[in-house]
Amino acid sequence: MNIGVIFAGGVGSRMHSKELPKQFLELHGKPVIIYTLEHFEKNEEIDAVVVACVEEWIPYLERLLYKFRIEKVKKIVPGGSTGQLSIYNGLCAAKELADGERAIVLIHDGVRPLITPELLSENIKCVKEHGSAITAGIVKETIVVVDQDGRVEQVPSREKSRVAKAPQSFWLDDILGVHEKALKDGVTSAIDSCTLMKQYGHELYMIDGPYENIKITTPDDYYTMRAILDAKENAQIYGYEDKAGT
Repeated sequence: MNIGVIFAGGVGSRMHSKELPKQFLELHGKPVIIYTLEHFEKNEEIDAVVVACVEEWIPYLERLLYKFRIEKVKKIVPGGSTGQLSIYNGLCAAKELADGERAIVLIHDGVRPLITPELLSENIKCVKEHGSAITAGIVKETIVVVDQDGRVEQVPSREKSRVAKAPQSFWLDDILGVHEKALKDGVTSAIDSCTLMKQYGHELYMIDGPYENIKITTPDDYYTMRAILDAKENAQIYGYEDKAGT
């Protein structure tokens, strides 16, 4: 069984939106989170989806799911006070859905909509082969590691460097077990799932995802997504993506 676990528990303080959490902001008449969920809806290997949502916005999300005919979302659970706790709530709901069946979970940001159904299949395949799949972004600039005083300690090879993005996918029992260990140890604000898995000794494998797989966190991200969607629309209509040089 393959289950998407989407966390949309944030309120988007860096987006400076006055009324809506960032996952519900609209582009071309469609909320960001719906763009995300449609990729899971279209992939035939995905059996079910769980969403961890800001609690007071759950009824609004339910209306969106009906409006846009998103049928694979089987559970919506309240988000936690941190991203880690939101994911944990989603994993617990996924455990209920799996009902004893061995399952793969694809953990994904609700505000990371520029993925593809093919990328989800690549994640599933990698988990079956290696036990994990961390979607990566290829590094286009030089990365440096600095100390607290700003001195450069290390310049890693750009060829071997990657940015960890999402989906981040695992066997459900493995990632849920790590979350439970972390909670017992008092850890509640891990940066992401791959950090937590590495911290508890699991081997991780990465797969390269599309460069445009950005997280919609700031107004700049929102406008970048709009430009990408416009370019894709132009490609369908005119047969090219960059007539205006954007």
